[in-house]
Amino acid sequence: MPAYGIGPGAAGCYRWIASAERRMKYFQTERLKRLALGILAVLAPVVASPAAAQVFLYDPAFPSGPIEASDPLVGLPMPGATPAEYRAHLVWTLRSGLNVSALQCQFSPFLRTVDNYNALLAHHSRELASAYQSLEGYFRRVHGRNGPRRFDDYSTQTYNNFSTRTGAQLGFCQTASRVGREALATRKGDFNVLATARVRELRNSLTPSYEAYAFTRAPVRLAPINLIPDCTVMSGRDKRECERVLRDMSRAARAR
Repeated sequence: MPAYGIGPGAAGCYRWIASAERRMKYFQTERLKRLALGILAVLAPVVASPAAAQVFLYDPAFPSGPIEASDPLVGLPMPGATPAEYRAHLVWTLRSGLNVSALQCQFSPFLRTVDNYNALLAHHSRELASAYQSLEGYFRRVHGRNGPRRFDDYSTQTYNNFSTRTGAQLGFCQTASRVGREALATRKGDFNVLATARVRELRNSLTPSYEAYAFTRAPVRLAPINLIPDCTVMSGRDKRECERVLRDMSRAARAR
């Protein structure tokens, strides 16, 4: 099965995103913070056509279930984090994963990962801005003057941890598409609840999964269809009728 990716420039792209997020601290009003969050979506500025989100005939079964923010599966360790900072860590991890899906899953417009991500940035803008502030405060408190740089490193590594390997992209993209749609149906202020419920599955979807029937945009080659009957395989009246039809077809073609 072919592997789709965003190429060797992914790490640099993720570093740019992390740096852009840190620059949000210069925006003082809530309105401008929401605008800054929206800027992050320009990395994938395409419009996906409306369709059902499906690349597998049967969804891969990845381990799922609620997860604690302190679970190592979530991402990088957060020593000394408060409950609020851990919650922000979980929120930021899910947002980062869906951001990566908007970049890596554009091979299929049916998944709508770009549209989903752009829309959830606006829908959950206040909670995402609050999570950003909590994480920025954590890194300043724990690392002092090195806090901003450590926050950049944390953000970059979080993005990199969602980069898919060969065989894993289709499962990750389908899972991320489903989680993104759920994010849009989640009430404002409850993005952290969704993160608790779905980060485990999103992380586990990074393991390779295969299926004989996967719907990608690869061209499908069909065998040619022969519309001219083969009279030699017939006998008796059927053969005579077939030959008569072929003669009529030949005369009609010459008449044109």
